[in-house]
Amino acid sequence: MRIYDIIIKKKRGEELTDEEIRFFVNGYTDGSLPDYQISALLMAICFSGMNERETCTLTDAIAKSGDCVDLSAFGHLSADKHSTGGVGDKTTLIVAPLAAALGCKVAKMSGRGLGHTGGTIDKLEAFPGYRTTLSPEEFFKNVRDIGVSVIDQSGNLAPADKKLYALRDVTGTVDSIPLITSSIMGKKLPSGAHNIVLDVKYGSGAFMKSAEDAEALAEEMVKIGKLSKRQVAALVTDMDTPLGFAIGNALEIKEAIAALSGNGPEDLVEVSVSIAATMAQLALGLSSDEAHTAARSLLFDGTALEKFKEWISAQGGEVAYIDNPQMLPTAKYTLDVIAEGDGYIEKMNAEAIGVSAMELGAGRKKKDDKIDFAAGIVLKKKTGDRVTQGEIIATLHSSAEAKLSPAAEIFKSALTIGRKPIEKKKIIYKTIL
Repeated sequence: MRIYDIIIKKKRGEELTDEEIRFFVNGYTDGSLPDYQISALLMAICFSGMNERETCTLTDAIAKSGDCVDLSAFGHLSADKHSTGGVGDKTTLIVAPLAAALGCKVAKMSGRGLGHTGGTIDKLEAFPGYRTTLSPEEFFKNVRDIGVSVIDQSGNLAPADKKLYALRDVTGTVDSIPLITSSIMGKKLPSGAHNIVLDVKYGSGAFMKSAEDAEALAEEMVKIGKLSKRQVAALVTDMDTPLGFAIGNALEIKEAIAALSGNGPEDLVEVSVSIAATMAQLALGLSSDEAHTAARSLLFDGTALEKFKEWISAQGGEVAYIDNPQMLPTAKYTLDVIAEGDGYIEKMNAEAIGVSAMELGAGRKKKDDKIDFAAGIVLKKKTGDRVTQGEIIATLHSSAEAKLSPAAEIFKSALTIGRKPIEKKKIIYKTIL
């Protein structure tokens, strides 16, 4: 078998056999196949696509390229969620304890962020003492006893995806539904959960720019999950506007605590409740109405907040920071972005707002950059809201005063102000079960 022949075959639009797919995945993972040939094959896949069988085999090959976590001890109760990424997306901080309160077993591995803000693990490190690495025994004990544990991605999960994604990122081969599907599901399947809920974003702050493309990606991932004998559901959600009002690590934790205390922004609460409820539908066999009613009840009666405290405490984090969020890192410098005239916010480019937050120090431009936990943005107005001249649209936070003005210019470029009111879009476009 030669990689050259596989490249030519896919360039002609022909189907690859299971053996050919496993050959190129394993060969690239072990270093026997070079970047330039795999780059050519990835481009051929971008142009010619893959059918359902090919995508399923590619996903399976990536998933089996390294270690797999065995969560069979939790039976059908193990549940996980994954977001395709967005600005202000702090849902894991709310969903994980809420799903655990509902009765799911949430054994979750999360990553660090590279881009506008930190990942879930970065956010959790704003709690002094929080341990992102646990022994397997302690990890499983916390899931068994508390119902939830979130740790840093470790071990050798899906090494093929790490290599393939890094190559796709620099060769213009990211935007392919089979490649995106196999990348996401190739990481989620070896994580072990029997039930997986995907939050697939669309809009200016997401990779998929249209709801239709996001829906196609979501449907493909649900199919692959079913073929892999997992229960998978997907929510297609709007990311044309940042989720919630806070963007940045400590700021997002404060907003998550507010949501768990029953005082969260409406859009953040709706998405979080829907994800947790869908996890409960899959894991516990509840109806949609039962799951949503129970999730909202546990969020607003304080049960989910207590579960959050149990989780953070069990991993060494200081619970006092939950009871007193003002103890979390606070920026030394702030700058208000002021409306220059009257009107309505017609559009907020979420991607540009994310870049603004990164410039403030909330994210990483390079893998080894240090995050400023206090940096970020707190929105006062969002798409569809009326603004008057001199009114505050947002407040920027940073530990470095020199970063405020450049970030403010980027933020202003993200806004489109018009004279007529616009109808606000639904935050959840579609649910796929």
